[in-house]
Amino acid sequence: MFATLQDRLATTFKGLRGKGRLTPADVDAACQDLRVALLEADVALPVVRAFVGRVKERSIGAEVSAALNPAQQILKIVNEELTEILGGQTRRLTYAKNPPTVIMLAGLQGAGKTTLAGKLAFWLKAQGHQPLLVAADLQRPNAVDQLSVVAQRSNVAIFAPQPGNGVGDPVTVARQGIDHARDKLYDVVIVDTAGRLGIDDELMKQAVDIRDAINPQEILFVLDAMTGQDAVVTSQSFLDGVGFTGVVLTKLDGDARGGAALSVRELTNRPVMFASTGENLQDFDVFHPDRMASRILGMGDLLTLIEQTERAFDDDQKAKMANTLSTGGDFTLDDFLEQMQAVQKMGSLSKMLSMLPGLGDMKEAVDNLDDSDITRIAAIIQSMTPLERKDPSVLNASRRARIANGSGRTVTDVNQLVDRFSAAAKMMKQMSKTGGLPTGPGMPALSHGGKKKGKSGQGPKSAKSKKGRSGNPAKRAAQDLGVDLAETSNFELPTEFKDLLGGN
Repeated sequence: MFATLQDRLATTFKGLRGKGRLTPADVDAACQDLRVALLEADVALPVVRAFVGRVKERSIGAEVSAALNPAQQILKIVNEELTEILGGQTRRLTYAKNPPTVIMLAGLQGAGKTTLAGKLAFWLKAQGHQPLLVAADLQRPNAVDQLSVVAQRSNVAIFAPQPGNGVGDPVTVARQGIDHARDKLYDVVIVDTAGRLGIDDELMKQAVDIRDAINPQEILFVLDAMTGQDAVVTSQSFLDGVGFTGVVLTKLDGDARGGAALSVRELTNRPVMFASTGENLQDFDVFHPDRMASRILGMGDLLTLIEQTERAFDDDQKAKMANTLSTGGDFTLDDFLEQMQAVQKMGSLSKMLSMLPGLGDMKEAVDNLDDSDITRIAAIIQSMTPLERKDPSVLNASRRARIANGSGRTVTDVNQLVDRFSAAAKMMKQMSKTGGLPTGPGMPALSHGGKKKGKSGQGPKSAKSKKGRSGNPAKRAAQDLGVDLAETSNFELPTEFKDLLGGN
């Protein structure tokens, strides 16, 4: 969604990067580019004015003029201000002292409330809660049936005493749902309410009546991130008429310009709490303003990628991989397939790779990744014998032809898979030797408990070593922590990853 904005901002900072000293004219030009980029992204004009004003004020101050690298310092300022307009701190759900915690969903028809209800219930269940869905949308045709299907997919309970389609009182159903949750010991109740095609008095009155009947701890306004400037008007109308405690952005995987996400918090003073990025139940997570700002600026989102990886790989897989890394054991094609299938559970390959910093020059290759490639890989590997999976070196021409025929692929496909596996195996060997991820230009090793030895063999150099440390106080402090956000824009992938993407 933020691709266009990301490209414009990247161009702006690329123009600043080569300058050792910034003049007021440079700052003015950069701020003008920021203003145009945000307006093109459909960000509300008051938000654009406030944002650019704060960036300009800080950019002409002492923190930039005294920096050894002013361009990176301005990038840091934009990152901080962008994080601020997105909400600043991550906002978590407020739970009731005495269960059940009641969460009411509100919003316009078509925003994705019913699907969002199932995703939220699925996420809560993964957090160890026992959620209950309450079907209080009794007006939209088949809304109750849709919520029942979503509940079944999420493997959570549903309370739906009325068939809907205009039959039943939603206020009564909502109130009875809370009583049912108390009786059955559900600790979280999610109430799905009716939406409309536009703001009207009937919608507001019904929502207010439900709110007063159930006294929710959280009222979440479900907002379609693709609705542009109208989203801000709708949000303000709901805030004035019903009130809400937080916002959930849906359809963040769309191709709209994303102005709603950058505007709603600043104008309503209500935080964005969750984001939905796809059709699958797993395509839902807590909204982290700092991580979203990092993505928009092309600096990646490694923390979210790590969290998704942790969820995709079960404990047995992680223990097996840790043992392979620590002992330097053989990495087989079975292991390779198992990892690829676990990655497939995480969603789109291009979406995951977009979370890595430094992919700006490889964006087209990432966008063109074919997710069905994993299915083809599985067909080829499953056409091999146990010996061939364990030791690919035995794959001569006749074996490769047999595997190609058995999997419905070509010999070229088999050869390419073997080459990709060899690259992955090489990477695993490097990880076992260094005790961390494979290093590459601009990519530090991430420790897995081992120690990376320097040239002297005495272990890593102290963070306090003067050699290689920045003269910029802010940058130097970040280096002491092992993190340098300003430098992530120059992150470069290891050669092995570039090969897998078809890069040079």
